[in-house]
Amino acid sequence: MLKNVGQRTLIQLILLVGAILMALPFLWMVSSSLKHELHIFQFPPQIIPNPIRWLNYPEALANPNAMPFHIYVKNTVIIVIVREAAVLLSASFCAYGFARLRFVGRDIWFGIVLATMMVPYIVLMVPTYVLFARLQWIDTFLPLTVPWFFGGGAFNIFLLRQFFRTIPEELADAARIDGCNEYAIYARILMPLAKPGLIAVAIFTFIDGWNDFMGPLLYLNSPENYTVALGLALFRAAVGAFGSAGGRARWDWLMAASTAMVIPVILVFFALQRYFVKGVVMTGLKG
Repeated sequence: MLKNVGQRTLIQLILLVGAILMALPFLWMVSSSLKHELHIFQFPPQIIPNPIRWLNYPEALANPNAMPFHIYVKNTVIIVIVREAAVLLSASFCAYGFARLRFVGRDIWFGIVLATMMVPYIVLMVPTYVLFARLQWIDTFLPLTVPWFFGGGAFNIFLLRQFFRTIPEELADAARIDGCNEYAIYARILMPLAKPGLIAVAIFTFIDGWNDFMGPLLYLNSPENYTVALGLALFRAAVGAFGSAGGRARWDWLMAASTAMVIPVILVFFALQRYFVKGVVMTGLKG
């Protein structure tokens, strides 16, 4: 009994130390966003700012010379919302086919879908850019949204397929006896029961879309179309170590802007954390 308690305590201590180490960069960013610029790199470091300087946020985000972050946030929200709808619809539809329909070569095709996850993005960068350039989609949101309507991503298909396989087949059989076709079973039975899995996919998609830097960098040229990731990169160039904000780096502004832009991701995760954990755990219950 004492041995089991000691093992659990040791595991909890290891997890606690790991969690603290993982949270340190974020905590340092938040702390630095509330400090005067002269206090950020002082030694020994000041964990709790004294005094707390809330003025960093309006100076970084709302002063006349700041980047138009409200435009960047609006563009990012539009892209993320369209991408969420595309992924949840197309990935769940494909996952239902791989999980519940029996057709020739089903496992082979699913293996091919999974194999696409091993293809580095940099290999596809040039051909996809040429394709979108031929379609005249450059400097629009289309390259960042439309492709997600065609499958929704191999990882999302895999995640939802595994979740669908945890739902008893008897429910679908009973619906077929009552006259439901496969489309009705998908929409009326599996989708409502798959809410934890769908929320897990939605969180992954939101984080990926909000933090996406390479896609907007490749396809967006006009400043009025920039996203949050590009806006922060420009802001860093303007006020960071290589900028010229009054002849010095303004790390307090940069940390304030970074903290403000990461808050939506944190709020979404903690608001849906219960469903996220349940969805991820249940995907591994059935092979």
